Order: sequence, then structure tokens, then C-alpha cells
Amino acid sequence: MNSILKSILAVCLLFSFCELSAGFSTVSHVNKKVSTTGAGIGPRTATTSLNVFGKKKTAAQKAEEEAKAAKYWQGEWVCKDCGYIYNRAECAGLYFEEQGPGFRCPQCSGPRRRYAKKVGDVVGTTLDGGDAPILIFSFGGVIATILFGFWAVENL
Repeated sequence: MNSILKSILAVCLLFSFCELSAGFSTVSHVNKKVSTTGAGIGPRTATTSLNVFGKKKTAAQKAEEEAKAAKYWQGEWVCKDCGYIYNRAECAGLYFEEQGPGFRCPQCSGPRRRYAKKVGDVVGTTLDGGDAPILIFSFGGVIATILFGFWAVENL
């Protein structure tokens, strides 16, 4: 039994070492022109490049992005339940106002209406009603249940 465990451990270590050594391979030539010749085809040059940061934006694209950013709140949006600060990079690059009604806080799963605008050290409320509609209908439901209970006791 002990020898079987040792052999399994040795195999696992061997595979993990192989994966680690394969993960440390580096690319030494990023932009290198390669001259190749094919059968019956003249010489051709192929360029290889690694676009890590994407393509440069044109002036028109930058202006369009700035115009889009001007339409939205430039400050921070904060979840009132857990204090999470909305980060565009973590949420598919969308501005907070572009998020749909089904958006939830990534940290506490609070609904979108629980977010508020942060101005300096003050956190305000959103324009979508906050919790008022929920509280009004909840208290209305409690009152309706109590009234129905009184009616049922007297009439049934």
C-alpha cells in the first residue's frame, strides 16, 4: 500500500514538473520577419507579432469614447450594502448606467438600486426609487394580511 502511494506521488510530481517547465518557456523574437519558400512558390515574408495591448486608437475613436464618457457619471458608484466601488474593468467595460436592471453587486449580490453616487465623502441615492417602493408595498401587504385575518375570523 505504501509503495503504491509513493509511486502515485512520484507520477504526480513528474507531471507537475513537466507542466511547470513548459509554462516557463519564453518568446525571444516578437516581431521577426521570416523568409520562407514554398514548393513552386516564390519567396514570401511573414510577420509575426504579439498584440498584447491591442491596436492604437485613432483620433476619431478617442473623440467618440470621450463623448460617450461625458454622458455618464464620472464619479464613483458605491454599493450601499457592502461598500463595493463599481469598477468598469471588472464589469465588461460598461459604464454603470449601461448596466441592465438585472445587474447585481459582484461582492454581495445586492440589486442595482442599492448603488449610490459618491461625491467626495458623501454617498447619495440613485434616481430609480431606492427602497421606497419595496417598503411601501411590504407594509401594504402586511396591513392587507391583517385586515384579511380580521375579516376571516368574523365571517368564516
